[in-house]
Amino acid sequence: MTILYLLIPLSLILLGLAVWAFFWAVKNDQFDDLEGPAHRILFDDDENDLTPEQRAERKKGTKPPRDREPPL
Repeated sequence: MTILYLLIPLSLILLGLAVWAFFWAVKNDQFDDLEGPAHRILFDDDENDLTPEQRAERKKGTKPPRDREPPL
């Protein structure tokens, strides 16, 4: 029975931390675009997978040679 004197305040502290984390995430725009990442996975040309040289070639409009694929 005396363990409840420890567990109840501990659970209230954890609840307070969870509520604070939720409101922090909402304030910092973590939930603004919920569908964007789901649609972004469908696009094949991801700029982050390319080397800086390949990005420059793409901006120029030239197609990189087939043997210079992005590293895995």
